[in-house]
Amino acid sequence: MIRVLLADDQQLVRAGFRALLDAQSDITVVAEADDGVQAVARARELAPDVVLMDIRMPELDGLAATRQICSDPALAEVKVVVLTTFELDEYVFEALRSGAAGFLVKDTEPAELVRAVRAAHAGDGLLSPGVTRRLIAEFAARSKEPEQPAALSRLTDREREVLALVGLGLTNEEIAGRLVVSPLTAKTHVSRTMVKLGARDRAQLVVLAYESGLVRPGWLG
Repeated sequence: MIRVLLADDQQLVRAGFRALLDAQSDITVVAEADDGVQAVARARELAPDVVLMDIRMPELDGLAATRQICSDPALAEVKVVVLTTFELDEYVFEALRSGAAGFLVKDTEPAELVRAVRAAHAGDGLLSPGVTRRLIAEFAARSKEPEQPAALSRLTDREREVLALVGLGLTNEEIAGRLVVSPLTAKTHVSRTMVKLGARDRAQLVVLAYESGLVRPGWLG
């Protein structure tokens, strides 16, 4: 059973999400929070599998709450999915840097919300190639010259290649096809790359791939 924490300051939004998620046989909403302080407290108390986190909340905004949850070693397995009104909300970039597994717009289709919760729990990416393209273009406009983290030197040539492909928004199956290996082998490479770079999930790998210069906006067409 996938245990979900809903964090949003709008009661109607929480009620709608709860009704949808609780109707699934493999998902249950274990708690709600109407501000960031409550969200962090509930996360530490219950260690849910997935937190659906609104960015704009009183007391402590969703960005700061995400940072606190994702930096807590005791909550390393908790996946945070940020909720935003606009697909490329200015805070989405910082949320991903802070450890969020991905993001959803609030008016997303019900089936997509359910899929996203399951994907986050499974450790799969929540950033489509199209969204990745726009994110990297935005990083290009905002960031300085690429800086390679010291941890990048610990990657093998194949792992660097895999990191670049994750940065392009490819799934494990697509990476397997590009490298002519099995999907299981591709998944293993991705997992090892995450461990070596200390990344919580694929979203952080996308950020690292761009910020290290392994992926550049022109590669995405």
